[in-house]
This record gives sequence, C-alpha cells and structure tokens, in this order.
Amino acid sequence: MAATQVAAVTETMTKAQQTHDDDAEREEPTTDHLDNVEDGCGCTEIWEHMSEERESDSDD
Repeated sequence: MAATQVAAVTETMTKAQQTHDDDAEREEPTTDHLDNVEDGCGCTEIWEHMSEERESDSDD
C-alpha cells in the first residue's frame, strides 16, 4: 500500500510542475522599458535610466 501512495504523490507533484512550467512559458516578461538602454551596460546605468523614466512620468 505504501508504494501506491508514493506513486500517487509523485504523479501529483509532476502534474503540478508541468502546469507551472506551461504557465511560465506563456507569461513572457515585457522588456520594453529597457529599449533605450545600451546593450552591455551595467546595473548602475539601468538604474539611472529607469529613475529618469520615472521622473519624466511623474512630471507629466
């Protein structure tokens, strides 16, 4: 009986993981907020760019 319970738990966990993986593939994050950032820049440049964008949005 213990082997049957282990198999059922494993199957349930596998199905949950597959559902999670399918959702992750469908929900691709947007990156349009980084369109004006140069390739290869570092964290500081990205932070500065995003801060400037927030400031200009709050001024509008």
